[in-house]
Amino acid sequence: MVATETRTRTGQRVTLLAMCLGLFLAQVDTTAVNLALPAVGRELRGGLGALPWVMDAYNLAFAALLLTGGTLGDRLGRRRMYRYGITAFLAGSLACAAAPTLGALIAGRVLQGAGAALAIPQSLAILSVAFPGRAERNRAMAAWSTVTGVAFAAGPTLGGLLVDRLGWASIFWVNLPIGLAALLLTRAAPESADPRARPVDLAGQVCAAVGLGAVTYAVTDGLRGSALVPWVVGVACLVAFVLVERRRAEPMLPLGLLRGRLATAALVAFGMTFGMYGMFMLISLDLQGERGMSAMASGLALMPLAVVITFGSPLTGRLVTRFGPRPAMTWGMALMGSGLVAYALLGGDAPVPALCTVFGVIGVGLALNTGPVVGVAVAAVAPERAGLAGGIANLARMTGSTLGVAVMGAVLAAGTRGAGFGHGLRWALLVGAAVELTGAAVAYRGLRRP
Repeated sequence: MVATETRTRTGQRVTLLAMCLGLFLAQVDTTAVNLALPAVGRELRGGLGALPWVMDAYNLAFAALLLTGGTLGDRLGRRRMYRYGITAFLAGSLACAAAPTLGALIAGRVLQGAGAALAIPQSLAILSVAFPGRAERNRAMAAWSTVTGVAFAAGPTLGGLLVDRLGWASIFWVNLPIGLAALLLTRAAPESADPRARPVDLAGQVCAAVGLGAVTYAVTDGLRGSALVPWVVGVACLVAFVLVERRRAEPMLPLGLLRGRLATAALVAFGMTFGMYGMFMLISLDLQGERGMSAMASGLALMPLAVVITFGSPLTGRLVTRFGPRPAMTWGMALMGSGLVAYALLGGDAPVPALCTVFGVIGVGLALNTGPVVGVAVAAVAPERAGLAGGIANLARMTGSTLGVAVMGAVLAAGTRGAGFGHGLRWALLVGAAVELTGAAVAYRGLRRP
């Protein structure tokens, strides 16, 4: 009996480690690449209009395929789909590391995003099966959530160190040993599937992917030329997506769920990542391109943000337990928006210590908001739909990051052509701040009633 319990606990720990490694890969990649953008632009000859696609290719594929990835796991086996997803992510990393052109790099980023969309939805479901007891499952979920915050915060610093010492391709090479370890350890994870799983919504998936991709292209390139055709295609496909989802008995995205607190959580998640991912891209271009700082120095300048998120996220849980999610989410979004306003007002000539203080304030806002957003989404629906609600929150988060990079990058490019980089940077930051502060208002109003 003791030997059996020991083997079970060992298997649970190995499974948790495998899920956390996969999550770390997907999350850290969304922020680490920012520090490589100036080097990528120099070596692969990409301008301000093209570089945002290095970020958005990944975010777009991740967002567009996220819900379908969860459905495939439910139908075909979650461990199997997790392993397929990690394998695709590693193949994309190889393609990125060896990319001879910017187009090849962007194609590799699409494959990485598709792999992440297939793997990440399975991790929580696998942990739910591996940890059947409520207390142990909560502890496993807490560890999983901690990895999310640590990876998000550590990405810029890790990316700066790798780019400065080993070149931009090292950001992708380093994924290989981590991903291979995750694949090896996943052998200990239990296989599971849902016999009542929803069918794959192929029509909805195609409409969502084409619509979001066309709108992102229209936003990114719209300020540089005619974007009428992609706007028409994007809007038409998104309208078609809504019509398809309303008519299906088992839609990919049940639109009826998007009300009340779940809608609030989705909107706040969208606003949070809109400003933050756009900001990370701007910081890299500002500190390295305009100030001439190394990638490593740029990563170290972001250390206050990383430290605050790492140590502040656990404290947020206690605050939410005592006061509820409304104060944390409202103040979190307000602090992020205020930090972006401060960065815009300080301008490109501000001393680095002042910027570090601003980044610390933004980190407080992220720490206050990241965990409660998902918690509110999951608590807003019946327990059997908690996984879907979490997927909707993550979909909103990735859609926000995609459009944030596109919109803020387009504003930067347009402003830079007119009056220099500093002018474009200021307006791009103010656009991000407006979205963040709107998110604070949404949280304040939408979470008034329990």
